[in-house]
Amino acid sequence: MPLKITVIGTGYLGATHAAAMAELGFEVLGLDIVPEKIEMLGRGEVPLYEPGLEELLRKHVAGLPGSSGRLRFTTSWEEAGAFGDVHFVCVNTPQKHGEYACDMSYVDSAFESLAPHLTRPTLVVGKSTVPVGSAARLAKRLAELAPAGEEAELAWNPEFLREGFAVQDTLHPDRLVVGVASERAESLLREVYATPLAEGSPWVVMDYPTAELVKTAANSFLATKISFINAMAEICEAADGDVVKLAEAIGHDERIGKKFLRAGVGFGGGCLPKDLRAFMARAGELGADQALTFLREIDSINMRRRGHMVELAREAVGGGFLGKRVAVLGATFKPDSDDVRDSPALNVAGQIHLQGGQVTVYDPKGMENARRVFPTLGYAPTALDAARGADVVLHLTEWREFRELDPATLGEVATHRRILDGRNALDPELWRKAGWTYRALGRPRA
Repeated sequence: MPLKITVIGTGYLGATHAAAMAELGFEVLGLDIVPEKIEMLGRGEVPLYEPGLEELLRKHVAGLPGSSGRLRFTTSWEEAGAFGDVHFVCVNTPQKHGEYACDMSYVDSAFESLAPHLTRPTLVVGKSTVPVGSAARLAKRLAELAPAGEEAELAWNPEFLREGFAVQDTLHPDRLVVGVASERAESLLREVYATPLAEGSPWVVMDYPTAELVKTAANSFLATKISFINAMAEICEAADGDVVKLAEAIGHDERIGKKFLRAGVGFGGGCLPKDLRAFMARAGELGADQALTFLREIDSINMRRRGHMVELAREAVGGGFLGKRVAVLGATFKPDSDDVRDSPALNVAGQIHLQGGQVTVYDPKGMENARRVFPTLGYAPTALDAARGADVVLHLTEWREFRELDPATLGEVATHRRILDGRNALDPELWRKAGWTYRALGRPRA
């Protein structure tokens, strides 16, 4: 009999995983405790923007015209427990309010709710990013609560999704990491991932703690690389160097590589900042805090870039924001997403607004979420409308739409042709030829 799969939690990670498992040919049941979310998914609609996800959902959600019918959704723990052979836990692990540590309450609640309904041999697979040591604790709790006892096993299978590429990363992963305690658990996961394994995705088997560490270690490394090039941007500004040329030169070294070497206003989103801080907090709990003290500076460099962009904007408008109109292109933390969590773009917009600037924001996909977070900012339906009457334009999210803007057309509506490129993604010559004063982080003024 083919395996049946449940996915606990249907947010960004869970909805993507559920749709992908149906695409791989499994019968899938997605569970969430929010009825409105379940109703929306049952209509083949997603509460977030992720390229290709809604199309994949509609291809498989039961009851939709032409669908495979392999994917259903429920709010019933009893139904999920009875249905699944393999249960993927994909709930959120946000940063605790006022602390660096990770909030495990959603994960703990999911295990407490699911376990009493596991009456036969089954595998529960954690995909959420958790502090190292959590899996061993949860495996013990699972065996205590499940009627199946120790036959309700645990595995840890961290996710490495990139927002904007989540569907591709789930169906064609660049590696599959599994933390297991038995050959049976590994065998079941090999069955789940048979298709990507046949395509050549690397299979890396390890113990629980190492599997838990992989995601936070990977994110910490990426954050370090981003903050390194941003630190070099600070040096370049002080020395009148060009960080773009610097990055190009060091990126040719294959030991370093070109990716994540674009200086700008830094990283944000729901993963890198909170994972970095949770990693530091957990290292402290383990008595190994000195090993990760460098991550505090990585975090500090990242936050400093936002403040520096505000200072450059203030300088561009003559030393103060009062009475000045500022256009902000971008609200999401990265392109091809509607995620505004810890977004550098919105953070900069908010700081300028609090200092008296009249800020107007435009983003291709993140407007609705941005309004929820910063309802007091101004919002425009197009980039052109955002720039209308602007004393300075800030490019803060690297959407393709912004790279393709016509500087001459934008210049006709702006009060002053001044642009600050917070992503080093625009063509300086093109903008300067159109009469704009162009400035970017870590680059010469002209």
